Amino acid sequence: MVYITSWPEYAQRAEELYAASPTTTRYVVKWRGDKNLLVLKITDDVTCLKYKTHSSLLLNRFDALNLALMKRMRARPDPPPAPEPAPISPPAPAAAGAGAGVGGAVGGSVPVQVQAAPGTGGKKKKKKGKK
Repeated sequence: MVYITSWPEYAQRAEELYAASPTTTRYVVKWRGDKNLLVLKITDDVTCLKYKTHSSLLLNRFDALNLALMKRMRARPDPPPAPEPAPISPPAPAAAGAGAGVGGAVGGSVPVQVQAAPGTGGKKKKKKGKK
């Protein structure tokens, strides 16, 4: 059981430990509220790495390490990056008299979605009775 004092070293060694034996590695997070202490432990039953801190400034780094380890621990590969949508350019003007579309509409036939305002429709407000 080794306490590591440097955060970058702990994060690097924790990821290396998980990469070496992903099926047997366990990761434990312990918060001790009475001492205001965060203890992180990762082990594969052969080596055990521990890190403890009182600082709340390391929470962002802790979240980043958790995210990196959880991505590795899930059972599926990363999804491929989504292709960027091509910018929509305005349609080229049609030649005069070459047919302006159905019903003589100009500018194409793109449907427009209309959303109802929230809070409209529904039931009326219930009136209070006499007491």
